[in-house]
Amino acid sequence: MTTFKEVFENYDWNIISSRLNQVMARDVERVLAKSKKDINDFLVMISPAATPYLEQMAQLSRQLTQKRFGKTIQMYAPMYLSNECQNICTYCGFSFDNRLKRKTLTDKEILIEAEALKKQGFEHVLLVTGEANYTVNINYFLNAVNLLKNEFANISVEVQPLSTEEYKALHESGVHTVLVYQETYHKEVYKQYHPKGKKSNFDFRLETPDRVGTAGIHKIGLGVLLGLEDWRIDSFFTALHLDYLQKKYWQSKYSVSFPRLRPAEGIIEPNFIMDDRDMVQLICAYRLWNEDLEISVSTRENEKFRDNIIALGATSMSAGSKTNPGGYVVDQQSLEQFETSDERTPAQIAAIIKSVGYEPVWKDWDRVYTSV
Repeated sequence: MTTFKEVFENYDWNIISSRLNQVMARDVERVLAKSKKDINDFLVMISPAATPYLEQMAQLSRQLTQKRFGKTIQMYAPMYLSNECQNICTYCGFSFDNRLKRKTLTDKEILIEAEALKKQGFEHVLLVTGEANYTVNINYFLNAVNLLKNEFANISVEVQPLSTEEYKALHESGVHTVLVYQETYHKEVYKQYHPKGKKSNFDFRLETPDRVGTAGIHKIGLGVLLGLEDWRIDSFFTALHLDYLQKKYWQSKYSVSFPRLRPAEGIIEPNFIMDDRDMVQLICAYRLWNEDLEISVSTRENEKFRDNIIALGATSMSAGSKTNPGGYVVDQQSLEQFETSDERTPAQIAAIIKSVGYEPVWKDWDRVYTSV
C-alpha cells in the first residue's frame, strides 16, 4: 500500500454504519473474552450493542492501562502561536470569514508565553496555529521550535499539513510529535464543513499522516472532531487509520485525542450529540483494542468527566489551557479557537490526579535520549 487512501477506498461509510447496527450482544461478549483484538473487534466495542457492557469494559480498560502505563498521567499545555487562517471551516473560531482581530506571536511574545508555562511546571508543550501559509509556514515553525527547544523537554505541533521534507525538517529541529486531525472521514460531506481553503482538499489531508510517518517523527497523533458526523463511524475510520500507520511506520508511537465540538465564534451546532457515556465507551474501546495507544483528554471536557476518566484509560491531560495566541500573558483577549470547559489551574489538576492515587508527570522525555 502506498498511502492510507488506498485502504480507505475499500470501505464505505454506509456499510460501516450498517455493520455497527447489526452487532448483537453475543458478538460483544465474544470480543470482550478475546485476549487480543483486531479492528473488527473495535467496531463491535463501539457499537450500540456494547453500551450495556460499559462497566465491564471500564474495568478491563483500567487494568490494561495500568499494566502498560502504570498509574501516571502526562501533563501538557497548548501554546497557540497564531489565529491567522486562510481556511473557511464552519466549526472553528479561527475560520477566515470571522472578521475579528488576528494575531501571530513575535519571538519575544513566544518566549514570554513560554516563561508563563514553565512557571506552572510544564515541560511538554503543544504548538498550535491556524493554517495561513503566507504567515505561519515552515520557516515560522522552525524558528519557534529553535526558540523553545531549550525551554521544554518535549515539543509537539498541531499545524497545517506539510510536505514530507518539511516534516523531516521539523523532526531534525527537535519536534517530538505531530498531531493531525482529519475532522471527519465522511468524504461526501467533508466539503460542506470546509468550503474554502487548502483544508478543503480531503485526500491531501487524508495522506498527511503518511508524510509524517515517512519523515520519521517520533509520535503521530490522530483524531476527529466529535459532533460533525456519527462518532461511531468516524471513530472506526480513525482506528482503521491508526491500524494502518502502526503496521507501516512501526518505529513511531501513536496517540489519539477526542475533541468534542465546543462553542466558538461563528460556529455551527453539533450535528451529532455525543454524551459522556458515549465518550467513556469510545475511550475504553480504544484501550481494549490497543494497549500501546496513548490517550489524551483535553480541557474541552468538563471537570467531572476529566476527574473520572483518569483511571479509565487516559495517559495524558492538558491543564490551564488557553486557545488564543498570547492567551497566558501577552494578549489574553485575542480570538480563541474554542471555549475550554475545565478551567482549573495546572496545580489543581495535579492535585486531583494525586488524590485518586495517580502521579502527574511533567517530564518523561528529553532529546538527549535520541540520536536525532
